Amino acid sequence: MIDVVRRALVEDLTPLGDLSASLVPDSTLATAKIVARPEGVIAGTACVAETLRQVDPTVDLEWSVDEGVVVDAGQTLGTLRGSLESILIAERTALNFMMYLSGIATNTRRYVDAATGPAQVWDTRKTTPGLRSLEKAAVRAGGARNHRGNLSDWIMLKDNHLTGLSIADGVIEARRRWPARTIHVEADRLEHVDAAVHADVDAILLDNMDPERLRDAVSLVDELSKNRRRPLLEASGGIDLTTIDAVSHTGVDMISTSKLSFGAPTLDIGLDISPSQTPIDR
Repeated sequence: MIDVVRRALVEDLTPLGDLSASLVPDSTLATAKIVARPEGVIAGTACVAETLRQVDPTVDLEWSVDEGVVVDAGQTLGTLRGSLESILIAERTALNFMMYLSGIATNTRRYVDAATGPAQVWDTRKTTPGLRSLEKAAVRAGGARNHRGNLSDWIMLKDNHLTGLSIADGVIEARRRWPARTIHVEADRLEHVDAAVHADVDAILLDNMDPERLRDAVSLVDELSKNRRRPLLEASGGIDLTTIDAVSHTGVDMISTSKLSFGAPTLDIGLDISPSQTPIDR
């Protein structure tokens, strides 16, 4: 996060800094309220704090809400006190992070609330390059869970891997190389589900199956797992707000969708500034 914020500030302030803010007299203090314009779920507070730390650590930031809470339209989220020039310099970068990440958290909460069955909601690795850890934190703030963070987290054999590798051979080799790693296999047909269970995988991704097909896959796994460890079952593909509830009642353990973050609308958040007459003691 530190480097992401640093790069965002460099992007905004290169090469001459904030020319407009530099016109403000050095002694001018201000109080600024961070305000949610519509209702939503809050995320990105750490990015706001880090932006202020890098711009001017003497600016005081006091939060009125916690990460992950639902706030009302017009609600004050936090208060800044300090140099008006510094607040103006940090304003857009801080709000950009918070609006973007709160948008993901708000959108995620919609999916979590829509899935009334027992299945957990997961994100995916389809994230903005360089922002994955921030987006995944926003997903958690919205009430969902994180899928693997990167390609080193566990072994996941998807359809493209299986074009040159059988499920059984892939699992055997993965167990030989990394015996403690989770092995996750994608299956888009029941024959692949059968092969994955017999290969003793840890999890199966049931790809692009409608609810009826998912129930068939769950029944097959339950039957095959009577005398062996049952793998976790993940549903993915074609999941949106109109389909997630039905999928959540099919017996799968997890539902993953990139729609939690990809295409999530930002949450409008503003900064309302009130100048102070008290000069800054430099």
